[in-house]
Amino acid sequence: MTPADATVRPVERADLLAVVRIERACFSDPWPYDAFERLLEEPAFLVAERDGAVVGYVVADATPNHGRDIGHVKDLAVHPEARNRGIGRTLLRSALARLRAVGVAVVRLEVRESNAAARSLYADEGFDPIRRISNYYRDGEDALVLVVDVAEWAEGK
Repeated sequence: MTPADATVRPVERADLLAVVRIERACFSDPWPYDAFERLLEEPAFLVAERDGAVVGYVVADATPNHGRDIGHVKDLAVHPEARNRGIGRTLLRSALARLRAVGVAVVRLEVRESNAAARSLYADEGFDPIRRISNYYRDGEDALVLVVDVAEWAEGK
């Protein structure tokens, strides 16, 4: 599967069970169904679909901030069987573009310090670490907070 084989589109309520299944397959402390349900209307809750099946998703929102709105990538996952094909990058780029379209200036996210694959993806897309949060995850692991200026990101694409 290549990124061209997957279609990125806004999430629909009917996608939520597939999203939760992917969440559970990818994370040791998965979000519950109702967490995703509460985020259905966010500007960058997107799914990647291939042959009618959801294979990945991204959840990102926007918060007003005195004319310099802040986006937050809350969750991004690709089904283990669909990884290493550019789907995560395609989802991330699509979310950043949507956030930019709704006026977001800066996007932040948290990532496990040990998640080298995700950190590499985010670095490739221009995210820079700004701080570490000790014991962020339930298992005690630290998180790195990363940010990207969306206008600079768009110029680099």
